[in-house]
Amino acid sequence: MTERYRNPKPTVDIVIETRPGTVVLIRRKNPPHGWALPGGFVDEGESLERAAVREAREETCLDVELVRQFHTYSDPARDPRHHTITTVYLATAQGAPTGADDAAEARVFAYDALPDGIVFDHADILQDVIHERY
Repeated sequence: MTERYRNPKPTVDIVIETRPGTVVLIRRKNPPHGWALPGGFVDEGESLERAAVREAREETCLDVELVRQFHTYSDPARDPRHHTITTVYLATAQGAPTGADDAAEARVFAYDALPDGIVFDHADILQDVIHERY
């Protein structure tokens, strides 16, 4: 009998600041519904950095400048759909975000006024960012 290996799916999430103390979040069109960091799956042959820039553009219509890699999150329960491992990037952008692709909406929130209903482990990620940066 041949054993089938199942591996986690690599993803990226991007913490985009349009000005200090703010973050861009998207409201998801697809389940799980709620607010989330922009991000998504890494395509085969694509670097993490390229995926982060692409996903940010697709979901927010913003051209981001990656500042640095922040942290990797790997809890098998972080995504209710399947096991993912995400690498989070800190980024900056100019302008107002617009929801596109699988984002119904994109908005800028102050870190001290984040919305309810943040999905995945993104509330934890944001708390880690706030703790380290502010």
